Amino acid sequence: MARAAPLRLFLRLELGEDVAIGPGKADLLAGIAETGSIAAAARRMGMSYKRAWLLVETMNGCFRAPVVLAARGGRGAGGARLTAEGEAVLAAYRSLQRAAEAAAAPHARAIARLARPAKGRP
Repeated sequence: MARAAPLRLFLRLELGEDVAIGPGKADLLAGIAETGSIAAAARRMGMSYKRAWLLVETMNGCFRAPVVLAARGGRGAGGARLTAEGEAVLAAYRSLQRAAEAAAAPHARAIARLARPAKGRP
């Protein structure tokens, strides 16, 4: 008998028309923290620098203080880092993700038992 694909919880927080933070933006913040670069974090995620920059600008506009500070400069001179606000936002979002996944797990299992197998999977 084919098994249903596991259900995933997708959590994003919206502020008006903007998505303040969600899984992709959280991954982008984590990538910036790890690489010190918006461009490097974007490459890791397979997105354009322009798209990453737009996401950073949106996040910077959604919170009381910027979450990312970037310095211009190009190869070897520029860079980016999370601010204290950015570190706090990322930590709070990851904590919220873990709590939501734990709370949703029994409900997701009940729904998964009723789901059809995912397309393309045995």
